[in-house]
Amino acid sequence: MNARAQMLAQFDSLSPKLQVAARFAVDHPNEVVIASMRALAERAGAQPATLVRLAQQLGYAGWPELKSAFADDLGLNGERYGERARNLAARSQSTDLLGEMFIAQQRNLASTEALCTGALRDAARLLAGARAVHVAGFRASFPIAYSLVYGYRLFRNSVHLIDGQGGLEMQMRPIEQGDVVVAISFAPYSSECMDVIKAARNAGASILAMTDSNASPLALAANATLLFSIDSPSFFPSVAAAVAVTEALLELLVANGGDQVAARIGNAEKRLLESGAYLPPSAKRRSHKD
Repeated sequence: MNARAQMLAQFDSLSPKLQVAARFAVDHPNEVVIASMRALAERAGAQPATLVRLAQQLGYAGWPELKSAFADDLGLNGERYGERARNLAARSQSTDLLGEMFIAQQRNLASTEALCTGALRDAARLLAGARAVHVAGFRASFPIAYSLVYGYRLFRNSVHLIDGQGGLEMQMRPIEQGDVVVAISFAPYSSECMDVIKAARNAGASILAMTDSNASPLALAANATLLFSIDSPSFFPSVAAAVAVTEALLELLVANGGDQVAARIGNAEKRLLESGAYLPPSAKRRSHKD
């Protein structure tokens, strides 16, 4: 049980003063991790000593231990990329490296299927009913976002990529009530993605989070969540399962869209061929003689 879930489970047994502090911590997990105890207590309307008592009531030695538990829940206490890279370099002669990678990917896909199969259909319905869809992904999450936008734009025009290019504020400005914002990020979480979520909430749009944990700040702010696994023996988290989620989501949207969506995809494919973007199917390579 993570720290937030533990706090919720014991909430009714806490004193009224401790409940005030616990309610703020549950609703603002990011601030628990980044703010000083004094600053957090002031924002929560409590005393610093109350935060210490809250931590001890939950079974922690003190506030630093509870704060560290919240950081663990947000995926912020793992090995850093540089440290993982050094560990990987130390194993350069290992014959198991490639095998470990493919085994990890297989496990990620199996775990992700179990995590989000049921939620995928709800997510597809949420997107289908939206006035417009805005997909946000930055840095390592950008290819996941672009994969979803590229496939979706083959049969829907009102799909927009938010990647910060040309100005994040400008890309967020069109978000309106009735839209859905797909926010994609995994630990360590993107600050820009949280800015997009804040803009979506202010505009009255719904939020679909694609992330690695129900305790992530994206999931905590979302109307719906699709989870994916990111485990990897390499130095960087894997995005393979996340891309699989986007493919499954597009599959459902096309299947539910019927003949009208199929016709749009056919027309888009025809335009791509006519524009010269693809080699024509009949193109043959010339044989080369010695």
